[in-house]
Amino acid sequence: MSEAAPTLTMPGYLPRIAGREVENALGRRGAVLVEGVRGCGKTWMARHFARSEVRLDDEAALLLASSDPAEVLKGPAPRLLDEWQNAPHLWNRVRRECDDRPEPGQFILTGSAVPQDDVTRHTGTGRISRVLLRPMSLWETGTSTGAASLKKMLEGETVSSLPSSQPGLRDIASAVCVGGWPQHLGLSDDDALSSVGDYASEIIRVDIPSASGVRHDPTMVRRLMQSIALNVATEAKMTRLASDMDIGNPPGRNTVVAYLDALRRIYVAEDQPAWSVNLRSKATLRKEAKRHFVDPSLAATMMRATPERLLSDPTAFGALFESLAVRDLRIYSQPEQATVFHYRDNTGLEADAIIERPDGRWIAAEIKLNAGSRSIDRAAKTLLRLKEKTTRQRASSLAALLVVTPTGTAYRRPDGVQVAPITALGP
Repeated sequence: MSEAAPTLTMPGYLPRIAGREVENALGRRGAVLVEGVRGCGKTWMARHFARSEVRLDDEAALLLASSDPAEVLKGPAPRLLDEWQNAPHLWNRVRRECDDRPEPGQFILTGSAVPQDDVTRHTGTGRISRVLLRPMSLWETGTSTGAASLKKMLEGETVSSLPSSQPGLRDIASAVCVGGWPQHLGLSDDDALSSVGDYASEIIRVDIPSASGVRHDPTMVRRLMQSIALNVATEAKMTRLASDMDIGNPPGRNTVVAYLDALRRIYVAEDQPAWSVNLRSKATLRKEAKRHFVDPSLAATMMRATPERLLSDPTAFGALFESLAVRDLRIYSQPEQATVFHYRDNTGLEADAIIERPDGRWIAAEIKLNAGSRSIDRAAKTLLRLKEKTTRQRASSLAALLVVTPTGTAYRRPDGVQVAPITALGP
């Protein structure tokens, strides 16, 4: 890979946690595919590493890609192929070029949708690495100090910090509604809220039909997104989603599945899978995934929520705060190749998040909007019960029990439970 400095860096670029993955992948693979929802900053980040580019959302570039694909791939490496899924035949071209060129770091591909023919199922093993980019976390936007490192907690270390400039609940409500979209940095809340609303409408009107190929009823898609918002951070089944979408002509299960799959293909919906754990008890595990959008602002806009309305509705605020925390935990755990699950059994025991690394190290977390001592005590009691129910093998790989709060101090309780505000969490 060339040592020359990148030439396409976007003004005001803020480092992304996933950027280290891109940098590492460019050093060992011929190409890197950066995937993620539209507007999360893929091009912004990719330009930080690229030395030339072609934008495949441009009609002239698409015509050239069709008539002379080899020409599109010419340019100083790493060459950025932005929105490559608009010309999916380039995938195999890139694979061949990676075989023909001896140096790693030849191409960066970015895409905001899985191609309709899913050309990536043809292997890119050994040639193309994948990196998922989500909207910005609170640490990436500067709202969190990052003093409570998830990596350190996964290694069993205690994290502690005193807040220097303490955000309030109003700031957390704003973070939920505004979201982690790079284009909202520096905007007022009112402008950002309007932008999220416009974006949701574009998802319904443009993104689903153009990227997924699904013939759709825009009204029904909006109803589905509203249902996901109303059921965010819950295990709502298909029947519940279909019931919420019923406006006189209830959709069939296949319709709901198709629309939900379309939202996943454009990275808008991102469910939180259930955790499989070895328990000493005979409790039956619940296997339903929790419903989430990739960013809680999408749920907020579908609910017509504002920071002020959330402050007056603790139930809705609590659900959206949990979704915010899950988003950030996913981002912070990504360098550890960890997955964020949830846990619940038929006895009522549950954990809002289980962060598990491939080596088996795990963190159980409860996410509480109420940062009062009684609320934290109840959350700690739940986590300790879960620890007691796990097998000896699972318990030995437990890294931490964590209570995530909106604000306050990061510290470790006498019972060993770690408490950390979302405004201190980091990678």
